[in-house]
Amino acid sequence: MEKKTIFSGIQASGSLHLGNFLGAIKNWVAMQYEYNNYFCVVDLHTITVPQDPATLREKVREVAGLLFAAGLVEENSVVFIQSHVKAHAELAWLLNCITPMGWLQRMTQFKDKSTRQKEEVSVGLFDYPVLQASDILLYNTHMVPVGEDQKQHVELCRDIAQRFNYQYGETFVLPDPFIPIVGGRVMGLAYPEKKMSKSEEKKEDSIFLLDSPDQIRKKLKKATTDSLRDIRFDENRPGVNNLLTIYQLLTKKDREEIEDYFSGKNYKELKEELAETVIESLRPLQERYRELAGEKGYLDEMLNRGAEIAGEQAERKIRQVYERIGLR
Repeated sequence: MEKKTIFSGIQASGSLHLGNFLGAIKNWVAMQYEYNNYFCVVDLHTITVPQDPATLREKVREVAGLLFAAGLVEENSVVFIQSHVKAHAELAWLLNCITPMGWLQRMTQFKDKSTRQKEEVSVGLFDYPVLQASDILLYNTHMVPVGEDQKQHVELCRDIAQRFNYQYGETFVLPDPFIPIVGGRVMGLAYPEKKMSKSEEKKEDSIFLLDSPDQIRKKLKKATTDSLRDIRFDENRPGVNNLLTIYQLLTKKDREEIEDYFSGKNYKELKEELAETVIESLRPLQERYRELAGEKGYLDEMLNRGAEIAGEQAERKIRQVYERIGLR
């Protein structure tokens, strides 16, 4: 039986954090042997909000390096940079021409972000879901690993694909969202009611993948808990529940075992234990990342090969789309 195809992308804004690792990247690494995989650093999505050019270049390479360091391998996963495959932007325009504006106006993420940005909101941010649909549909994707907050975007992608197929004939595979049961939403340390953030403005809220041991200990020491004493999983106690969830994801122990282990201990001991667990869990990734970053030209070679493989598939699909529409 032919393997199904997975596509997922990750932005280059901010720094990758523990939530990205536990909620997405670890799942990508685990799934790469079962599927055909395309994993993309979506730099075109990143520029829908203002970016410093030098910082953007640095972050694109950092994110790509961390994906390889986490365990993605060329033999099983095509890793590439979105802007290096021009068909992503081409297909986005073609899909724009069949996508009703009303569909985009209903997207909750745009509503949230545009409310915060007000007059500074860009057309690109409004059109973000169409470019995301282009990313997915180019590769005949069957499954898209996403967090719950991105599920609506995959559903819109299906709607766009169905509309195109209806107007021009069967062209696109209809993708399904794949949402991990555990670890889909790792929350912030300081603000556990919200997801862990890549924003450098909230450094105390996130453990970044390249944080030093001392930074990790310091952040967890200040993590929000509550005034109670018992240590147990409870969604009504978001701070403690989040720390235990992170511990569970890293140790792979079941909840009962974890609660028994921390029975009679205090929050200080929980935070110290979790800090050392995080440090040891990230150590191999950090060491591998430094190796990759230190090998001059090696990361660029891997990304160029990834873009070449992705580009071949994307070009086949974009030619088919042009023919269906009548532009060829």
